Amino acid sequence: MSSGGCSIVWFRRDLRVEDNPALAAGVRAGAVVGVFIWAPEEEGQYYPGRVSRWWLKNSLSHLDSSLRNLGTPLVTKRSTDSVSSLLEVVKSTGATQIFFNHLYDPLSLVRDHRAKEILTAHGITVRSFNSDLLYEPWDVNDEHGQPFTTFDAFWERCLSMPYDPQAPLLPPKRIISGDVSRCPSDTLVFEDESEKASNALLARAWSPGWSNANKALTTFINGPLIEYSKNRRKADSATTSFLSPHLHFGEVSVKKVFHLVRIKQVFWANEGNQAGEESVNLFLKSIGLREYSRYISFNHPYSHERPLLGHLKFFPWVVNEGYFKAWRQGRTGYPLVDAGMRELWATGWLHDRIRVVVSSFFVKVLQLPWRWGMKYFWDTLLDADLESDALGWQYISGTLPDGREFDRIDNPQFEGYKCDPNGEYVRRWLPELARLPTEWIHHPWNAPESVLQAAGIELGSNYPLPIVEIDAATVRLEEALIQMWRLEAASRTAAENGTEEGLGDSSESAPIAFPQDIQMEERPEPVRNNPLHGTRRYQDQMVPSMTSSRVRVEEEETSSVRNSAGDSRAEVPTNVNAQQNAREAVNQGVLHNANRNTRQRHNNTTTFWLRNAAEDSTAESSSSTRRERDGGVVPEWSPPTSNFSDQFVDDENGIGATSPYLQRHPQSHQLMSWTRLPQTG
Repeated sequence: MSSGGCSIVWFRRDLRVEDNPALAAGVRAGAVVGVFIWAPEEEGQYYPGRVSRWWLKNSLSHLDSSLRNLGTPLVTKRSTDSVSSLLEVVKSTGATQIFFNHLYDPLSLVRDHRAKEILTAHGITVRSFNSDLLYEPWDVNDEHGQPFTTFDAFWERCLSMPYDPQAPLLPPKRIISGDVSRCPSDTLVFEDESEKASNALLARAWSPGWSNANKALTTFINGPLIEYSKNRRKADSATTSFLSPHLHFGEVSVKKVFHLVRIKQVFWANEGNQAGEESVNLFLKSIGLREYSRYISFNHPYSHERPLLGHLKFFPWVVNEGYFKAWRQGRTGYPLVDAGMRELWATGWLHDRIRVVVSSFFVKVLQLPWRWGMKYFWDTLLDADLESDALGWQYISGTLPDGREFDRIDNPQFEGYKCDPNGEYVRRWLPELARLPTEWIHHPWNAPESVLQAAGIELGSNYPLPIVEIDAATVRLEEALIQMWRLEAASRTAAENGTEEGLGDSSESAPIAFPQDIQMEERPEPVRNNPLHGTRRYQDQMVPSMTSSRVRVEEEETSSVRNSAGDSRAEVPTNVNAQQNAREAVNQGVLHNANRNTRQRHNNTTTFWLRNAAEDSTAESSSSTRRERDGGVVPEWSPPTSNFSDQFVDDENGIGATSPYLQRHPQSHQLMSWTRLPQTG
């Protein structure tokens, strides 16, 4: 530990004074300067949306007030380069140490590693800590030391780890402030004039800030939690925890949530309250899904851009901006979908069950590219979270090994009677249907004309007819799956015949352009050759090592993910679109020779193996001693610059509840590891 000077605590998505390991380390070391750097340009295409920025503004104000009460202000800086701003703060304050907490999305992994390299080169001691997860991703592996590829196996391992998650830390009693006289704060602007009126409405429903997060947690544990297993599917009432935005911004730690809920579970177990125990298990599973999203993101850094199952890269997505606009505006003609999309736009929030319905409709009925939906969620959700967003959309799109079957369409009419049986949710957000009897509220197109007239509804005028009929969507989806399998088989044949040789990575087609109003700007991260400094402490962040994406990996090669402990450097390809040539060759040379019998065989196979569902599974928790890791250098990983948070939790068909793809179709459903994912957007 360096002597003299003060310590900088770099706040990011850990906006709390309680259970904050970086802050605790700073307080133990002596004088502290708390710093928050607003550099949204670093996020590239994932520039925070309006409601996220509103939440961040209020959460930072709350944090600043708390820190001042403890003895030091929060220094805020506006920047386009976080590391450069940190160096400026170091020079102006005389700091000798910097502490921060880990993040796990690809952008942060690269930025944090770069920060450690540069700051260490300037003689600054840098330490980082786990503040966002129960267990670090590199600590949860199977018996062979490999990352898990299904949620159930991952979560069972978490619940049976030989040591419990660390207990949450108390807030510091007081903080000795470092000298900030030469380090004035910048004024941060999070909203423009056009956004203020809409943002003012958010304050009626939400209270950002770490102490408010604790209140929300206490309210949930002492209220809805006990009936969570029974009520969690209801969209017409407050049945979930509403903790996801608090968790995303780090206003409450997942360790605190886990420990308090487990204490409640032990209490109910002693009382013999089985319903309470079941509720806790199901709620902890939702916490596990959040953990899993970080786990997937760490082990598959391109999961927000590429499907994890290789065959889905051949799916013929429908590029229809008219469909996309109707979905966004809540004008699809399906009341539950439209109510959900209007609530999302108005409030920045959606019940997790409604998220499943609207995203499934997006992918299965409209067949729009799942990344479009993921980006729209990112732009509009209060709890927008890259890792959770990617996990949820991959699950819905059938691109997870234990995700939802791709040919399964959730009929919004039937889903409506499950989560909104009395139609109150639809009436709240679709006032044009408010007078429609409950019998017809979820399928007004079937209502008698007299009923529609009495309710003041003219389909096609003041409420749209269904944009796509479900039966037609089912047929179209089956045809698309047939085409997908033919393309996948053709690509495999081309690879076996060597026709793809020399064309670079042919594992992906050219990226589908985003609609103009959500166009993503691509800013590839340059390859860096900075020397590594020192060894990694146990608490320090690990960064995946990447192999060149231009090296074609044979189809027969195992696709399980490997955490490399080596120091191999990333290689960013210069010709990232070379794979287009391979796809064109496949289409022209092989696909058009497929006959009708092959089409029918693929149809029968596809519709047969893709129909299964099972009940949720839960696991008991046990623990004992803690394990220490060896030190070592941290390999560099340089992906391109390129976050739905209570995940898509569903008691009947959530992640881990369906028959795994890998078991039913092992050869075609190969998990795409990060060593095989192209480094393109």
